[in-house]
Amino acid sequence: MADRGMLGVAVQLRRRGLHVVRFNFLYKEKGSRRPDPMPRLKECIAAVAAHARREIAPQTLILGGRSMGGRAASMLAAEGFSCDGLLLLAYPLHPAGRPEELRDAHLAKIEVPVLCLNGTRDTLCRRDLMEAVVDRLRGRWTMHWLEGADHGFHVLKSSGRSDEEILAEIAESSGVWVSGTVGGSI
Repeated sequence: MADRGMLGVAVQLRRRGLHVVRFNFLYKEKGSRRPDPMPRLKECIAAVAAHARREIAPQTLILGGRSMGGRAASMLAAEGFSCDGLLLLAYPLHPAGRPEELRDAHLAKIEVPVLCLNGTRDTLCRRDLMEAVVDRLRGRWTMHWLEGADHGFHVLKSSGRSDEEILAEIAESSGVWVSGTVGGSI
């Protein structure tokens, strides 16, 4: 939850008047580097969402996350978990170096609007493959490419862009999408 990208996006969305709940998965809280199995990751997201519903009582609930967290949120939504949208940052479409192993089977089952932001240099999401996947989805998916950004949303100095500009672009795209497409809080 202390990832600089997540912090930057959270700050920008809060400035727009949205509630943002950040959390660590259980394995991170325990100091482990090995991620929990996917069922446990999804259970954690569901528990945090239930807590947010009780404590904040948002009119609109958008699930999301960065990389594996976004994948877990998308799988939960595909299973019918009640939410109003998904905000996915650096969705890991495939393992690094293995673009033939797509992680897209569940995406067509998502019934809520999705905003997905990935960098054009992301080694876990080849652009041509993601665009082919998005073309098959039912119009609920909005894809936003961050020019020159990698999986961590870092840019090369030679690109003429700064990491801060990328974070601002993420926040701007997310904030406009949330208020324009779904409205409410995340």
